[in-house]
Amino acid sequence: MTQIASFTIEHTRFLDPKGQATQALPAFAQNREALIDLYKAMVLTRTFDAKAVSLQRTGRLGTYASSLGQEAVPVGTAAAMRAEDVFLPSFREQGGQILRGVRMTEILLYWGGDERGSDFAGPREDFPICIPVGTHAPHAAGVARAFQLRGEARVAVCVFGDGATSRGDVYEAMNFAGVQNLPVVFVVNNNLWAISVPRSRQTAAETLAQKGIAAGIPGMQVDGNDVIAVRHAVGLAIERARAGKGPALVEALTYRLSDHTTADDASRYRDDAEVSARWKEEPISRLRQYLIESETWTKAEEETLIADCAAQVEAAVSEYLATPPLPPTAMFDHLYAVLPTALAEQRAEVEEASES
Repeated sequence: MTQIASFTIEHTRFLDPKGQATQALPAFAQNREALIDLYKAMVLTRTFDAKAVSLQRTGRLGTYASSLGQEAVPVGTAAAMRAEDVFLPSFREQGGQILRGVRMTEILLYWGGDERGSDFAGPREDFPICIPVGTHAPHAAGVARAFQLRGEARVAVCVFGDGATSRGDVYEAMNFAGVQNLPVVFVVNNNLWAISVPRSRQTAAETLAQKGIAAGIPGMQVDGNDVIAVRHAVGLAIERARAGKGPALVEALTYRLSDHTTADDASRYRDDAEVSARWKEEPISRLRQYLIESETWTKAEEETLIADCAAQVEAAVSEYLATPPLPPTAMFDHLYAVLPTALAEQRAEVEEASES
């Protein structure tokens, strides 16, 4: 028997759960302001999440998916991108969206059932939140193919959860990307739970990063609670893709400290002790501890940041709550360029009923 191929998956970490450096930091992380920007983005994300959950619990927002404990993945990913790249999020990447210029008010409008929330004032070509699991992966491959055909030095960055890697949509997207050598980076936000299904019940693969190998895509794994590691690995993959060297798959290992969404009760399928233990690994306290021990972050700065984040979120919430609702006919307005006759008739009926 002759061995014709072999593969390895590398794991990257720069900060351990106690905020101690495990190796020399990459160049960008040696800049104090760069690290503080990452920290601020994660704190703002967590502040926003807490308020959004509160709004849902009081009937002022629809079902919402918190990113509690996972802030480093979307923030680190978005921080590695250029403005001209295109972000294709799943439904737990609000931290990355905010960092890329999506307004918090827009995100609240979306979760409040208002289509205007997907009409971003900032990154106009970024894709809207994708609720169906993994269905945006083929879209990412299509976006990357468009960049390639146009000769544009741009990259599509697609984030999805661990459960999505068990979907055909993701395999098909990776296969197409590999064959066409597309400028796309797939990021797996592996929080170890696909709603109530643990990662061990989803797949027998030793890592999710290795799932790109069959598609000819290099895979790598990072500590997803280390925002420096996420920013570093995704950045390398993006620049590799931008240089015409093809797609990559980055698996970020993290943990979902919250329920799957506000419509879920995670206590039905996992122990409190398991969640409590994972709090010791969460990304915000990890980076905060590093900054404090590096004497680059003070208690006064922390207090100012908390107050500033709260003010930003409250302003966004006030704007959201003050936004007049769309008329009932709006439900027809984003389906077709030209409504089919049957739907046009229904729209007319709704309009007449709402005016009476």
